[in-house]
Amino acid sequence: MYKLLLVDDEPEVTEGLMMEIDWESCGFSEVKTAGNGKEAMELVEKMEPDVLITDISMPYMNGLELSDWVKKMYPITRVVILTGHDEFEYAKQAINLQVEAYVLKPFSGSQLTDTVLQVKRRMDEEREMRNNVELLQEHYRLTLPIVREKFLSSLITRHQSLASIREKAEKYGMELEGDGYVVSVISVLHSDKPEEEPDPQNAFSSIKDLDLKLFSITNIASEIWTRHKLGKVFIHQDQVVLFTVSPLGQVDEVMESTQDALKEILQSIERFLRLPVMIGVGTFTRDIRSLKYSYEAAEVALDYRRILGINQIICIDDMEDRVQEKLIFDEWKEQNLVRSIKVGTEQELSDVIDELFEDIARVQAPVQVHNFEHYLLEMVTAIIKLSKMIDDGTNPIFASGILDQYQKLNTLNETKAWFADLCSKVRSRIASRRQHSYKHIVEEAVQFTKSHFGDRELSIAVVCAHLHISTGYFSSLFKKEVKMTYGAYLLQLRMEAAKEYLRTSELKTFEIAEKVGFADPNYFSLCFKKYAGVSAKEYRSGLTESSR
Repeated sequence: MYKLLLVDDEPEVTEGLMMEIDWESCGFSEVKTAGNGKEAMELVEKMEPDVLITDISMPYMNGLELSDWVKKMYPITRVVILTGHDEFEYAKQAINLQVEAYVLKPFSGSQLTDTVLQVKRRMDEEREMRNNVELLQEHYRLTLPIVREKFLSSLITRHQSLASIREKAEKYGMELEGDGYVVSVISVLHSDKPEEEPDPQNAFSSIKDLDLKLFSITNIASEIWTRHKLGKVFIHQDQVVLFTVSPLGQVDEVMESTQDALKEILQSIERFLRLPVMIGVGTFTRDIRSLKYSYEAAEVALDYRRILGINQIICIDDMEDRVQEKLIFDEWKEQNLVRSIKVGTEQELSDVIDELFEDIARVQAPVQVHNFEHYLLEMVTAIIKLSKMIDDGTNPIFASGILDQYQKLNTLNETKAWFADLCSKVRSRIASRRQHSYKHIVEEAVQFTKSHFGDRELSIAVVCAHLHISTGYFSSLFKKEVKMTYGAYLLQLRMEAAKEYLRTSELKTFEIAEKVGFADPNYFSLCFKKYAGVSAKEYRSGLTESSR
């Protein structure tokens, strides 16, 4: 069932339509009416209708202005315009293609019912399409190979948490669990220029389509890689990438099995495709999150083709001293830690800290004690930097001597507990300051509104421009803190001020309307009666009678 808002300034029209049309049988469980655009805006914020039906000619805010506002603030709301023949072309030009339907006046209840049912049918079709599990499953099945390849590419181009990698691997049906990983890259020497003397014995020598060459190489590599039970093969940025995923944790054994399979692949390419290629082999790692570094090392290995030539397997460990796996507190790890402190839950922060200390346990080599020290100090330094960013100097988060505290720690578990406590203190301070900031923004908005509510131009946009924040952010923040929308608060403020003027002054109604920010006295009278339950005149009369 859907929600609908009907806007027309003629009460007899809205009342007639409410009586004549069986809205529930049309699929609408909640139907409300408004007599003008301003009133409609308040209702839209409260009910968020699925369909808005609005007349164009209305006081205070016409239907086109209302529709434009709704499309900006609630873009999925369907809009139906009620318009006369003389306004039709104007309406089409003003709203362009954002309107679901136009209903020309005069119209009958059955005509509007037909239009509403058409809109409802289109919403049903869209909802059914989005909720059609079989269709979604079929679409997912067809796109799964592409999704898998994108996921594999993401492992060598950006960092992800271990939990995220495992979750996606399981979701996509990919076995990536292992104790040793290596990334290798096959790059084909390709040119778009025509060959002077194409090889008649080899059809591939005359192919100018790089994608076809990569596809052919991938077929050969995949068959061999699968037979050796080594891992995954995929195309990434005009190269063929091979993941070695090994249950073995010994560097020599993993690198040997990788290079044995690569030799077979290279020989097959030379024999069957006769394409000039280079193969780069990256560094060994025990951490699947470090495949990015292994890939980058394989890319560096390819640069040595200028020395060694093409149709070679170039292992970076043979060319550079990169054998020892190192602990690296890189930019991504720092950003992930800082993010979890700033906006993460306690559990998310705990998980990040667990992963950081698991890295230390994973790299087991006594000779790397200095590497451990650097890694831990970089983590602590990241927290100190964050604390300085949020401290105003009046109440430091950490007392002096934080590094002295670090030096007194004896075990890794002690260090982890101490570091987690540092993170927790910074997280608590950020949460406290954020809450204070929220209250400060709302308090400043309230004070500004109280000082300027008599300005007829005052709006949420004006307030946000004064506060230098976005309207979307402010709207949700104000509603959360004050428990009402900003529009409702401004109206309440103006109405209470109007009551005060009626109680304490002899000002005429139109003068009071102007003083509390209404450009149109008639609209003020409409709003006051709706707010107070009586007209301004009746309200003042009631005060006079009660004082007798």
